[in-house]
Parts: sequence; structure tokens; C-alpha cells
Amino acid sequence: MSKMRQNIYTVCFATILGLVCATLLTAAADFTGQRQADNKKAEEIRNILTALKIPFDVHAGAAELITIFERDVIEQSLGQDDSLTLYVYKPEGSDAVVAAAVKFIGPGLWGPIKGFLALEPDYKTIRGITFYEQEETPGLGGEIVTEDFRGRFEGKQIADKQGAWGIDIIPGGAEQAGTNEIAGISGATMTCDKVEEMMNAIIKTLAAKREENGQ
Repeated sequence: MSKMRQNIYTVCFATILGLVCATLLTAAADFTGQRQADNKKAEEIRNILTALKIPFDVHAGAAELITIFERDVIEQSLGQDDSLTLYVYKPEGSDAVVAAAVKFIGPGLWGPIKGFLALEPDYKTIRGITFYEQEETPGLGGEIVTEDFRGRFEGKQIADKQGAWGIDIIPGGAEQAGTNEIAGISGATMTCDKVEEMMNAIIKTLAAKREENGQ
């Protein structure tokens, strides 16, 4: 085989190999990308169900979580611009609203914090809260994801005694006098302040949208 033919063979082989590798990488990226999207959606649904206190198996996979969500949760847009989505819990076969959740997001100390706030049918009493994305300091601000901290919100009001919308996360250990006051995490004041800020933003937005809809 002449040197020229060897060179042509080498170039052709390299080209074909490159095309095959590119195709395989593209297929792998599409496959893993879809799986990542499915897992992200499942994690959001898991947090919505948790905040609304809809029973489900903690080991449930994405398909089962989606089935429960589609069965018991109705997505409802609020406001004339449809900029706010409510996740309304109506058990299958019932017209009664058991609870409603709304997503909140805002900057934390080290990165974005995302979660869901669920309210009782009166839209004033907190039913549950979850945080599904956060980068806060482990052992300090990162404690916002614990059941202990999240449980402090349950039963609290999203307005003070004068009717002003918003919650107040007070220093950990301080006496709670108001129905809208939640004990914070000792040593994580900055994270708690940011959580309070983002939650109050969504609470006030929700109140305004419901008023806009005449609710």
C-alpha cells in the first residue's frame, strides 16, 4: 500500500471514528439530559406533595409520584397575567380544597433557595413548607431542610394580628408572642433573614393575586 493510500485510509478512519463518537456522545447526552429533567421534576413533585401533606411512599419513584400528583393536585393560575401558579390539593373524587401550595425562590447566603409553601383552605394558616434546593452552610443555614425547622411553620399565620401580610422569623430561643412568628435557627441569622424575605415576597404576591381575582 502506497504512502498516499495509507494517509487516505487514516483520514477516512479518523473521520468515521469521530462521527461515531460524536453520535454516541449526543445520544448519551440526550438520554442523561432527559433523566436529569425527569429526576428534577420528580423532586419538585415530591416537595409539593410533602408540603401539602399528601400521603405517598417515601421510596416512590418518579412515575408513582407523577401519578399521585396528577390524581390529587390541580394547577391553577392566579392573576390576569397568569404569573403565579397554585398547586391545589383536591383528593380524587372530592370537590373540597384541602390545601394549596405555592413555589417560592430567592437568593440565600451562598446560592438560590427554592421551596414550596402550603396553606390550609383559609389561605392564612401554614400547613407545611419544604426546601428542595439550597446551598447553605451545613449544620447552620443548611438546617432549614430539617423536619424540626420546617415543623416550626406549621399552624402559623401568614399575617400579623393587625392583618399585615408576612411572617417574622425571630432569633432562636426568643419568646414567640405573635401568631406569625417562627423561631429561627441559632447561628444562622442571615439565612433565616433571607428565607423570611423570600417567603414574605410570595405571601404578599399571593394575597394581591387573590384580591385581584376577588377571592
